[in-house]
Amino acid sequence: MEIVVFVTTKNTAQAKKIARGLLTKKLAACVNILPGVQSLFWWQGKIDSAQESLLIIKSTKARFQKLAQCVKALHGYQVPEIIALPIVAGNKEYLAWLQDSCSPKGE
Repeated sequence: MEIVVFVTTKNTAQAKKIARGLLTKKLAACVNILPGVQSLFWWQGKIDSAQESLLIIKSTKARFQKLAQCVKALHGYQVPEIIALPIVAGNKEYLAWLQDSCSPKGE
């Protein structure tokens, strides 16, 4: 099953570091980086805000646990956002490319 994973980061440099780490390990087929995301959230009992970058990661459910471990190892947040949503439909050729791109070949 194909998934889309959202991860927020403190800045674009951290986002690029995480994206390259995931792609190098074939844990993602594609990572989009959206800089300038304004986030408001509960943190330590109060509403806080931050200017962040958002990663939109295309991967597979089979690779999610390793993907999450890699993000945690490269991320600076105490509790990083790592949430996955299933892809319920899509371009058949794109989904086949996604599966092939995340294939761990030799793992």
